[in-house]
Amino acid sequence: MDRIILHCDMNSFYASVELLDHPELQGKPVAVSGSPDNRHGIILAKNEEAKRMGVRTAETIWQARSKCAELHFLKPHHEKYQAYSRMINEIYESYTDMVEPFSIDESWLDVTGSTLLFGSGVEIADKIRNRVLRETGLSLSAGVSFNKIFAKMGSEYKKPNATTLISRENYQELLWPMDAGELFFVGAATKARLYQHGIRTIGDIARSDRGFLQSLLGKQGTQLYDYANGLENSPVSRSWERHKVKSVGNGITFRRNLVNMDEVRIGLTALSDTVSGRLRKVEMKCQGVKVDIRGSSFRTISRQKQLPSPTNLAEELIRSAMELVLASWDFRESIRMLTVTGIQLCEEESCQQLSLFPKEEEARQKSESMERAIDAIRKKYGAGGIQYGGLLGNDIGLDWDRIDDIHEE
Repeated sequence: MDRIILHCDMNSFYASVELLDHPELQGKPVAVSGSPDNRHGIILAKNEEAKRMGVRTAETIWQARSKCAELHFLKPHHEKYQAYSRMINEIYESYTDMVEPFSIDESWLDVTGSTLLFGSGVEIADKIRNRVLRETGLSLSAGVSFNKIFAKMGSEYKKPNATTLISRENYQELLWPMDAGELFFVGAATKARLYQHGIRTIGDIARSDRGFLQSLLGKQGTQLYDYANGLENSPVSRSWERHKVKSVGNGITFRRNLVNMDEVRIGLTALSDTVSGRLRKVEMKCQGVKVDIRGSSFRTISRQKQLPSPTNLAEELIRSAMELVLASWDFRESIRMLTVTGIQLCEEESCQQLSLFPKEEEARQKSESMERAIDAIRKKYGAGGIQYGGLLGNDIGLDWDRIDDIHEE
């Protein structure tokens, strides 16, 4: 007997949550973004009306405005999105305990054992859609299938607020004519390589030789072959299982371009501070640091380095991030955006690494005690309750009511 997998995908989630507080903008093109006045950078989300005008996620505000002059901008409120996400997943969990969040606005559900209580997979999906709309005012699209990949593609097949069944009987008819780039995990570079070899549709992938795809794309090639042929069979995790955090990062487009290392130090200090706090919150340490730098010409580079020992201390992240920028950026071009990310994460308790030098270890323990004290103060009084003195009075856009709300990974 086939499993019955649902994929529930909220429709224009960030924008829809913001529109609950702005009913006057319903039916008008809306985008969630940083401030249009101080260049806080990019489109985070858009509603269906803005999408129809060509507005795209991750493009700059001025690019979006050039496509849609009447576009309305709303400030993001990440705490609201988290609250609604929890509320929606609680609804899912009333139908099954096998709920696996894929992102803040998407989840897989295995409802195989729930059909005697709630009906078929399609009936359960429709009940969930109607209940979420009734209790939250938000809509979702659902895919129903026998594996996770086809369920996800079903949730994207028809939007907004729809249920699509992709079965063993109809998946070739529905999915195989679609462009190869529509298959889950096929990005622009992979699509280009497939096109070079005449593989243009999902059906072409399915009908290709599995060994050829492996020689062309490595392990990803065999994975895509399985996806296209309905052979993917990974389980849906249970709701109480902890999902491993792979990276923790924070980035910002500054109010004005940074022109020297003193200004870069201010930016990296603020970003590293929030990243270290998030690492401690999830009880993780990073074994490497990655810095993304975008210049005034919109040229973007990424650099990363291995750390001498795992850390979740701000001062160590700041120092490593500074070294990466110094080694890789020519200040004949100013900097528009910076992102700091802790990578190669490990559990705090499992990756303790004591120094061979007692004084060095003692200093590190004092730093950790101090930063955890800072965490406690911020938990009680908010992110701006205590901060680095060098960040006070800056004019580059590091406002503490929002710095902890940007580009979280």
